[in-house]
Amino acid sequence: MSYFMETMDNLLHQTAFFNLTVGNFIMILVACVFLYLAIAKGFEPLLLVPIAFGMLLVNIYPDIFAEPEMMSNGVGGLFHYFYTLDEWSILPSLIFLGVGAMTDFGPLIANPISFLLGAAAQFGIFGAYFLAILLGFNDKAAAAVSIIGGADGPTSIFLAGKLGQSGLMGPIAVAAYSYMALVPIIQPPIMKLFTTKKERAIKMENLRPVSKLERILFPIVVTIVVCLILPTTAPLVGMLMLGNLFRESGVVRQLSETASNALMYIVVILLGTSVGASTSAEAFLNWTTIKIVILGLVAFMFGTAAGVLFGKLLCWITRGKINPLIGSAGVSAVPMAARVSQKVGAEEDPTNFLLMHAMGPNVAGVIGTAVAAGVFMAIFGI
Repeated sequence: MSYFMETMDNLLHQTAFFNLTVGNFIMILVACVFLYLAIAKGFEPLLLVPIAFGMLLVNIYPDIFAEPEMMSNGVGGLFHYFYTLDEWSILPSLIFLGVGAMTDFGPLIANPISFLLGAAAQFGIFGAYFLAILLGFNDKAAAAVSIIGGADGPTSIFLAGKLGQSGLMGPIAVAAYSYMALVPIIQPPIMKLFTTKKERAIKMENLRPVSKLERILFPIVVTIVVCLILPTTAPLVGMLMLGNLFRESGVVRQLSETASNALMYIVVILLGTSVGASTSAEAFLNWTTIKIVILGLVAFMFGTAAGVLFGKLLCWITRGKINPLIGSAGVSAVPMAARVSQKVGAEEDPTNFLLMHAMGPNVAGVIGTAVAAGVFMAIFGI
């Protein structure tokens, strides 16, 4: 009888109930909210579902993220090895390969002024950098946090790793991906605040056709120019443009399909779950994380506002030929930000079609955020 009671007691104490803290329950609740937003509301489910599930698992079973030296058998937790690929910049770079293979750069090529709108939206990054310094972050941590303003999860992870801010990588990545998912909620009020009804209803001329030669030359030229100026951006910009060259060359269909489908989704699973697993209660529920989340939101809002205001300037310069709403798509959340520009414009005039015009600044924002990360690395001599 004593053996039976001892066995049952051992089994009982092996359950998670005796090890969970109040913080763990809070994070489990947050994970469930993320799952609700992803599944019921459709907010970037490809990102939020794996992130939320990783968050759920690590707060029930912390050892799934444990480092090898913490385990008696010397073998780390499953998500530790996934996360190591984040720290080594492997997964963020592969994500860019997939994005490049999925993205049509035609709208950007047809309307090069989109580069300016994409650049304007990066204002939030540099504004947040100085604000982070004021809030007590050191210069490298401030740079890693501020890149959230580009709404680009892979670049945020990439820069945090390069600047040696692995301890902040989890909160930074979760904040970046969360704001990417919440673009339809965050951006529209800002867009409407800085534009008039008349401006939102502006119809833009159809984009010119882009030749196959232009499409092939674009990724090659961008790679040469950007990587010569900022060589440290090569892992991101290079992979982005390689994926696009797969797409546009027309001679490597199998590589293009693999990069944009199977490989892309495998990487999303690994990256999403590992990022979510970095949010244990001990690592996430603290003032530093709260400041990161707030700074990320401020940076994203500033970036959106800067893009819209620069769009207004171009609207005035071109005498009403550019709808300022497309400036909000200058952040890197592809293609969600472009869809939001379309949605807000269609609310004023259902016949207004801004999606392709907004895709120009949107893909320019992807390049712009990578360049901003390269600027920070150059400043710190990385």
